[in-house]
Amino acid sequence: MERRDRASVATFFAEGTLTPGATVELPEGAAQHVRVRRLAIGDVLQLTNGQGSIAHGRLARLTKGTAAVDVEDVASVVRPPALRVFVPVADRERMLWLAEKIAELAVSSWHPVSFRRSASVSPRGEGEAFRRKVRARMIGALEQSGGAWLPEIGDELPLDATLAGGRRSDAGEQFLMDREGARLTSYRPAAADAMIGPEGGLESAERALIVEEYHWVPASLGETTLRFETAGIVAAGILRSLLGNA
Repeated sequence: MERRDRASVATFFAEGTLTPGATVELPEGAAQHVRVRRLAIGDVLQLTNGQGSIAHGRLARLTKGTAAVDVEDVASVVRPPALRVFVPVADRERMLWLAEKIAELAVSSWHPVSFRRSASVSPRGEGEAFRRKVRARMIGALEQSGGAWLPEIGDELPLDATLAGGRRSDAGEQFLMDREGARLTSYRPAAADAMIGPEGGLESAERALIVEEYHWVPASLGETTLRFETAGIVAAGILRSLLGNA
């Protein structure tokens, strides 16, 4: 069942299976957001579990630290065509900003890549604590956008390990964002990967590994050099649009 015809209501993330008739306890901290939105007992709100289910229900309980929702109906949202984004390990706050935006664009998965230039960045986004922050930002973006699918979050890996483990098993295209390539808008992929290089650019050996050995396709976003987070959101936006029209 797919149903997205309700008037816009506040959306909250709820982990796990959503079932009509069930009462769902919202995650810790959600009660404050409920109060900020001035919702009262009986008000309608929307739930997303990040796994393709969108539910509507009514606020059943609200205390200082907890909130619960009685689920009335659940809709299944078809997963959009696969779009994986490979981002550089880079400045922590700029990575978090990009994580929010790609969640809004329904990117399928997020893969941080340690390029050679990543080592000189401080403070950089890496480690388990940072991955938890990325997920929290993505959840917030999913709630804001009313999305149904939360991106999967990969561990940060060196470039060679990323390439070796990142081969597609389908007919999707793999694009390296590169000013020397053809315009990204000239392609019509059925599924896609987008790799964004680090601030300062790829070293020649890295580019050769990506393009010559692993056969990623250089694709241009325009004539100017973009910061990695700008390139990431532009690439994701273009590819999501192209995939929707494939």
